[in-house]
Amino acid sequence: MVAAVGQDDLAQEFVQFAVEAGVLRFGEFKTKAGRMSPYFFNAGLFDDGAKLGRLAQFYARRLLASGIEFDMLFGPAYKGITLAAAVAIELARLGRNVPYAYNRKEAKDHGEGGSLVGAPVRGRVLIVDDVMSAGTAARESIALIRAAGATPHAIAIALDRQEKATEDGRDVDHSAVQYVERQLGLKVCTIAKLSDLLQYLEQHAGGALGEHHARVLAYRERYGVA
Repeated sequence: MVAAVGQDDLAQEFVQFAVEAGVLRFGEFKTKAGRMSPYFFNAGLFDDGAKLGRLAQFYARRLLASGIEFDMLFGPAYKGITLAAAVAIELARLGRNVPYAYNRKEAKDHGEGGSLVGAPVRGRVLIVDDVMSAGTAARESIALIRAAGATPHAIAIALDRQEKATEDGRDVDHSAVQYVERQLGLKVCTIAKLSDLLQYLEQHAGGALGEHHARVLAYRERYGVA
């Protein structure tokens, strides 16, 4: 019971951090699925050392509390590269030193060659990314990890939008996270979810953020998954 409360506190702390950092914004934003979303999460705006370091702290704290076992980190190009490196540094600071690797979009034909960079990809691999929209990047990372002879074991993301994925332009009854968990068999560790964002907005209903709660809630009622 105490652990659950702590996890909720961590999610609320993260949402507040993302809003104050300008990474989580409100307005009208077109998603990859063509939906008009009332909020947008852009991890690329964790764009200085202090913000990136604090982001890594959230990932590391959630991972260590999750009980998920892993032998190394993998960062999918491009955003995942910086995330995996930052999380590896923070985990080492907390006493959990693990290797990490990442991929290039285009394989090199000189030097060490290939598409993978960093530590040898082996054992149980945890993929670090920002969000999961369709699961496409996850499938690409899984293929690379398996081709290297390792086991794709879990994925850590910052925000689970908890909304229906699309296939061939149509909404389906599962989210990208649910697809990865149920169909691909990987564990997914998230710092916060859309439900946490709604809770944060509800708690700040009397302030400047209060006006966004109704729009985000309506969006979830239309596109959300259980």
